[in-house]
Amino acid sequence: MKIVVIGGTGLIGANIVDRLSLNGHELVVASPSKGVNTVTGEGLAAALAGAQVVIDVANSPSFAPEAVLDFFQASTRNVLAAASAAGVEHHVVLSIVGVDRLPDNGYFRAKLAQEDLVRASRLPYTILRATQFFEFIGGIVDAGEADGAIRLSPALIQPIAADDVSAVLADLAVGAPLNRVVEVGGPDRFPLDELGRKLLAARGDARPVRADVHARYFGSELDDRSLVTGSGALTAPTRFFNWLSRGSMIARQATPS
Repeated sequence: MKIVVIGGTGLIGANIVDRLSLNGHELVVASPSKGVNTVTGEGLAAALAGAQVVIDVANSPSFAPEAVLDFFQASTRNVLAAASAAGVEHHVVLSIVGVDRLPDNGYFRAKLAQEDLVRASRLPYTILRATQFFEFIGGIVDAGEADGAIRLSPALIQPIAADDVSAVLADLAVGAPLNRVVEVGGPDRFPLDELGRKLLAARGDARPVRADVHARYFGSELDDRSLVTGSGALTAPTRFFNWLSRGSMIARQATPS
């Protein structure tokens, strides 16, 4: 099966390419560094020729609200048009749990607009909404720093390992199109401020974390439903503590003696 991975050089995309290549599929890595620009359309037709599946995990180079919306709308329209012309049979897209619940978040609005374009197209599709990645918790913590402390919402978050997200996307891509949204989250839920403390403690970072119900999560105030999966969602296997331990072990092994 020929599978094109849009954004195939990124964190999730490269993982998917490795997984599906091992299973004998023909993989095409589509990214600007490979001569494929989904915003301008450059290289798309050639990349998608003869493909059965397209997996879109591309990300915007800018997270500014207008720029990210422009990126996902232009990129998705071009991918959909090229996929339709190529006779692609399954369009798989990575999105985010909570995109329909946090309208003040510009990035979430852009991803929801992407979903709307995919649903409105005539291509068979599957949209996977994943919760926040373990790998990005550090960035969330840093974004909450002000006046010598880190302020984070105590609302629940259900983080997931990027490796687990890649595994689910790879499985969905080789299956029949579901023509609906599927959710996946990690096995545990934590108050976000507690998760921040756990991460900093594991890294030996002494910055204090304070719970603040009004702390913004990239523009939005949170509640306990904002960033967690609903009923019927998939549950990934990797626990946060195991991921932390594995990262610490890798860091120790990489440190010269």
